[in-house]
Amino acid sequence: MYVKIVLLLTSLMLGTQAMADQTIAQQHVSDAQLVGKARFKVLFWRVFDAELYAQNGEFNSDKPFALSLSYLRKIKGSEIVAKSISEIQSQSTITSAEANDWESQLKAIIPDVDTQTTITGVRDVDAHTLFYNNDVLIGEIENERFTRAFFNIWLGEKTSEPKLRNGLLNLNN
Repeated sequence: MYVKIVLLLTSLMLGTQAMADQTIAQQHVSDAQLVGKARFKVLFWRVFDAELYAQNGEFNSDKPFALSLSYLRKIKGSEIVAKSISEIQSQSTITSAEANDWESQLKAIIPDVDTQTTITGVRDVDAHTLFYNNDVLIGEIENERFTRAFFNIWLGEKTSEPKLRNGLLNLNN
């Protein structure tokens, strides 16, 4: 069960942090508006709150969007990276070379997190992934295959957390 807690980088965000997340989204997404939000929990452990922003509040995986994960507990960056690669491999067909390359790049980007950390991933107009720690750019991966596979962890139809996906895509209504 603990491995599942480590899942993902990252609906009760603090007002100032939510504004920071939206500000990052607005830097990269035209008319960025909240699509949906969800809390990821394992049993009684709260792991993170997530918010998805897209143009006019309408998600399209082929257009820019921003996904923010505000952590509710301490997690080592190396554990987040390992679980992210595992999730990507369970949902996508990627080569071992891609997995190794992406893991190496993520290890250089993803920090240890705690209750003061929000990681925002942005899918930009070039289908690159930009990573922000709170409001500071901490890295970029310029690979369209990575971008699609990475965000599918939370937003893809094969996600291991369909309830989280439904909240982010506002499909619960």
